[in-house]
Amino acid sequence: MPRRKAVEFAESAVRDMEGILDWYREQRVPEVGKRLVREIVTDVGRLPDFPESGRIVPELGVGKIRELIRPPFRIVYHIDDTRVRIVRVWRSERVLEIPG
Repeated sequence: MPRRKAVEFAESAVRDMEGILDWYREQRVPEVGKRLVREIVTDVGRLPDFPESGRIVPELGVGKIRELIRPPFRIVYHIDDTRVRIVRVWRSERVLEIPG
């Protein structure tokens, strides 16, 4: 049986989720931001057992970089031998920019 992978949040993903909370707080609906962040964390909770359950990020086409879609967000993560690292939590309509 495959070994469970640890899940880590990169600082960039933590900042993204803080930004979600801040934005909804500014819109005077902080409960919506809190609910969305809880849903994101719940979705990520399946990744230790099913790290390849997200789709491959279309802009990259790399099997180790995947995403979960939690409207209106994309949860982008990287898989390695021992862990799943959540790297970004972006609006779904945002196109992932690849440095050149």
